[in-house]
Amino acid sequence: MFAAIDVGSNTVRMLLASVTGDGSLLPLHYFRKVTRLGGGITSNEGLASEAMERTLLALQQCAAELATARVDGVAAVGTAALRRAKNGKAFVARIQRETGLVVDVVDGEKEAYLAATGVLAALDPKPSHALIFDIGGGSTEFILVVDGKHLFYRSYPLGVVSLCEEGGDPSMQYRQIETCLDALQRDLRRANLLDLIQDKRTLLVGTAGTVTTLAALQLGMEKYDWRRVNNLLLTQHDLQNWARRLGELDVAERERLPGLEKGRGDLILPGVMIVLQLLRLFSRESLTVSDFGLLEGLLLEHARITQRLD
Repeated sequence: MFAAIDVGSNTVRMLLASVTGDGSLLPLHYFRKVTRLGGGITSNEGLASEAMERTLLALQQCAAELATARVDGVAAVGTAALRRAKNGKAFVARIQRETGLVVDVVDGEKEAYLAATGVLAALDPKPSHALIFDIGGGSTEFILVVDGKHLFYRSYPLGVVSLCEEGGDPSMQYRQIETCLDALQRDLRRANLLDLIQDKRTLLVGTAGTVTTLAALQLGMEKYDWRRVNNLLLTQHDLQNWARRLGELDVAERERLPGLEKGRGDLILPGVMIVLQLLRLFSRESLTVSDFGLLEGLLLEHARITQRLD
């Protein structure tokens, strides 16, 4: 059994899982806590003290669980908030001192690679062509996979926490999303991959909290079940309905809906905006959801390395 921890810009997550002989993942236990590490981040001060305390408390819970679990190895990564913050390195050192956990702050390309590794472990059947996107709290990653090869992977500074930090003005959020997607389109054109992505054979796959929350809302899930979320199809019509319905509710009312966890009520609308604009950009009527992503990819990679060394 192996453990993986993702110190994200919005959520701390931990997975305990075993890996079978054929490389399949068998999740045994999940821990997750919304800590909003990227909330209140500034260029002068970096991570806010309250956000660090919330995140440290969650990681102490992870460390306590690991102390009684018999795992063969632990891998932990930090993403956009820790990459961006001037005090990110100091906080990572504090995490190690106070919990014993060693957090590797990965760059955007590594984050994209890990996310794609996790997603591909969940998709059934596995597509020959897939454009995978991972909407996080502080960044969004895009990965194009063709016949098992990663032809394109990029990270862009667009996340649901960072959008909300800008004040929550929908017109401003829309412009920021457009700026990011314009950059994506330019990068794909330069790489001569835009036509391939617009080819209908290329499956559009979404992972991470925004997309899985939309799946849980669509299913009306009182208790989250990753098995029901993996490979679910969400249509543009579904998403437009949720955008309209969520827009009519305040944050507290949204968080009472089955499928929407506490702490995500203000983040879900910017997330829906990103997904809808992606569908329009690539002329798609639907997307496939993967609950598996960065966390599962990290565990699979760590297990492979550990078993190879053994």
